[in-house]
Amino acid sequence: MAHGSRLMAHGPRLMAHGSWLTAHGSWPMAHGPWLTAHGSRLTAHGSRLTATKLYNTDMSKLIEYDEASPEVRAVYDDIRATRKSDFINNFWKAIAVNPQNLRRAWQHTKEIMTGPGSIDPLVREMIYIAVSVTNGCEYCIASHTVAARNKGLTPEIFGDMMAIIGLANENNRLVKGYQVEIDAAFK
Repeated sequence: MAHGSRLMAHGPRLMAHGSWLTAHGSWPMAHGPWLTAHGSRLTAHGSRLTATKLYNTDMSKLIEYDEASPEVRAVYDDIRATRKSDFINNFWKAIAVNPQNLRRAWQHTKEIMTGPGSIDPLVREMIYIAVSVTNGCEYCIASHTVAARNKGLTPEIFGDMMAIIGLANENNRLVKGYQVEIDAAFK
């Protein structure tokens, strides 16, 4: 219940001054006296709910190549050369507001995702998708699914991977909830 706004949770329903709101799927989610839905804070004003963005729009400015500093352009040029494409996706443009973070994130990504290693490029992308699904990062799911398709991901493989991700997440939660002790044979 959010005091003052008289917003009460009843299972998957929320009550604001006698009106029922039904939550779809896992949202809205309660966070103290407010609710969060898809990156917005919902606050009760009388019998109305108002959505407010949770992030500062100045921080989400995308830095395009032509307005970038020389340091940012150097990273963009390396991304383009490494990927053999002129496309710079929004993730890189968003974090370019801090050139040091951009450089560090790109170097780490380049080293792990394109550098030498025992895991082939498609499997790397599939692992990235699995972690992104688990973390709920829609942007990363979308961008790495495209990258994986370009490396040979088929709808059948994607379906099998999603089944494994779902199973692992479900069973992980069961183990955590039941506080299952690790078998001696697994140590």
